[in-house]
Amino acid sequence: MYLGLDLGTSGLKAVLIDQTGHVVDTASASLTTESPHPLWSEQDPRQWWQAIQAALATLAGRQDLKQIKGIGLSGHMHGAVLIDADHQVIRPCILWNDGRSGAECTELEAAIPDFRARSGNVAMPGFTAPKVLWVRHHEPEAFARIHKVLLPKDYLRLLLTGQCVSEMSDAAGTLWLDPAKRDWDDQLLAISGLSREQMPALIEGSQSSGRLTDVAALYLGLNPVTVAGGAGDNAAGAVGVGVTEPGQGFISLGTSGVYFVVSEQHNAAPELTVHAFCHCLPERWHQMSVMLSAASCLDWFANISNTTVPKLLEEVEASAEIETSVLFLPYLSGERTPHNNPLLSAQFFGLNTRTRRVDMTRAILEGVAFSMADGERALISAGTPLNDISLIGGGARSALWRQLIADVLQRTLHFREGGEVGPGLGAARLARLAVEGDSPENIRSFCPAPPIVQTHQPDASRALYYQSKLKKYRELHQQTAALND
Repeated sequence: MYLGLDLGTSGLKAVLIDQTGHVVDTASASLTTESPHPLWSEQDPRQWWQAIQAALATLAGRQDLKQIKGIGLSGHMHGAVLIDADHQVIRPCILWNDGRSGAECTELEAAIPDFRARSGNVAMPGFTAPKVLWVRHHEPEAFARIHKVLLPKDYLRLLLTGQCVSEMSDAAGTLWLDPAKRDWDDQLLAISGLSREQMPALIEGSQSSGRLTDVAALYLGLNPVTVAGGAGDNAAGAVGVGVTEPGQGFISLGTSGVYFVVSEQHNAAPELTVHAFCHCLPERWHQMSVMLSAASCLDWFANISNTTVPKLLEEVEASAEIETSVLFLPYLSGERTPHNNPLLSAQFFGLNTRTRRVDMTRAILEGVAFSMADGERALISAGTPLNDISLIGGGARSALWRQLIADVLQRTLHFREGGEVGPGLGAARLARLAVEGDSPENIRSFCPAPPIVQTHQPDASRALYYQSKLKKYRELHQQTAALND
């Protein structure tokens, strides 16, 4: 068997696949996030190791973990785990959805005139480089202790293998990598006050980064097996649903929302706030639009409504109404594509005395879909080919939401078997490639698109309603954005 470990924002998931690539079992452990100040989002990396132990203990009650031949890693991107010379964590990890470093983004882009050309991306607070520059300005003693800067999943690798290694897809999200060359850029590092020596070594996600140490193997009940390079969560999710060739893509409805498409070369479009990164497989790249709050909008609304997400969705499905006058802007954590504004706030518009909870839930589903439409428009403007799009992520379990997105985009979408497993499945597939070889033949054989569970054809009769609502959605943002400053 092969094990994929996916470090998410709210939990760690472990996915086991067999030699044929089928999912054998899964387990998870929850994580907590702290926000000690407005715009801050942090986690204590020490709880990640505890989560691995908890998830594997659950699996060990049902499976023989000694049959595992390799481990793949996936995790939320852009986080900053600062490590001292003794490999100890200096401060809590600053997460991808942390928005404190807006001033540092401006500083980075002003430092060298070709910043965007070198990094392939516009500087945003979500990326790693401005976070570390913020530490340099506001926590100089912590900055002075930095021996290595690691991404979240790569800190897990340090605990597992003792090695400081990253791979191309995750490294591209730091703003320190030249994605076209697939190597660190010394000038981009220098303007953050860092050097190449403070970066992890780079490999492809389908290659071996080392082996599990004897101590880690003993604690986890495993053999000292190969640990693959792995991938950032989005690239791993792509491998999990067989999105490996140019033009293939997916929409992910997780805590955040992602529209991801593979390209055959590095194709940067920073002026459109489209992210242009390396894929986790050799000689492949990808573009994506990112919204910071997707399925998490439903979680938030369920929490303040003192109910559950399944209950909210049941109410929408049972309702005779299929339209609502309510609009929702899903900017609970600011927004990336296309607005690049961490200060944007979410809002309901159009409420009156007749508004019911089901209207507000439907507005949330529509608002997330409208944000995806904004992302798709940016990708199309960037010249991204969109040929074969799948749906993944926890939110994609809702057939109603899947169909709504297809109707908003007026695009055929596929929900595939294992789509809800997402990045963990991709990480397990990368583990298999690292053990058995990442030849083009093996990539095609080990990373197929899973069987289609349901294909959602767009309903042309719904196009006029959604086009009208999308127009109002964009107007509402334009007319209220300045109020967030």
